Amino acid sequence: MEYNTTRNNLVIREYGRNIQKMIEYTIAIEDREKRTQLAKYIVNLMAQMNPVSREMGDVKHKLWDHLHIIADYKLDIDAPFPPPTPQEIALRPERIPYHNPGDIMFRYYGKNIDKIIDKAIEMEDGPEKQAITRTIANHLKKSYLSWNRESVTDELIADHLNTLSRGKLKLSDEDRLSHTNDILARNKKKKFKKEGNGNHNNNLNHNYNKVRKEKKQKPFE
Repeated sequence: MEYNTTRNNLVIREYGRNIQKMIEYTIAIEDREKRTQLAKYIVNLMAQMNPVSREMGDVKHKLWDHLHIIADYKLDIDAPFPPPTPQEIALRPERIPYHNPGDIMFRYYGKNIDKIIDKAIEMEDGPEKQAITRTIANHLKKSYLSWNRESVTDELIADHLNTLSRGKLKLSDEDRLSHTNDILARNKKKKFKKEGNGNHNNNLNHNYNKVRKEKKQKPFE
């Protein structure tokens, strides 16, 4: 009897012990042509064991790579793809840079607002830049009220804008932001409309099921 403790470790578990044994047997075949034919047969078996992967565009290349990996790169055959090297498999993809949450000064404004503010800073001084500044301030106020369901003063928003822009964007004395009550009313109206659509759909489904039930129970005349 053969015990797991005496067997070689499974290299890729999803293919199981039998596939690995077949590959080990293929390595020992002296005739190159026979090795290649058996390798093609094994790859077809591997594809059948994982049918979902067949929908992927590079599935064939991936299966042949797995074949060589399980064979510990010792399989000398005429493959349709160049065999991978241990160094290539060991390579790790470059680390994706993530923004540190600590870099966001005010979380309720998000990270993208920094990019918008930077673009506004680059604009030439004038009415257009001042209009953009006022629009950004209104957006800050709207975002603030979405997270903090309380009143907020325009002075606080102006202070936040000054901080985020490093003192380079400022509201003028003539600038007036949207009223807090108007913003809260619009937010409430959007929420009510969204919930209303959901209730409307539920009523339609209820009425439809009711009609179907009545038709089903209606006796033949």
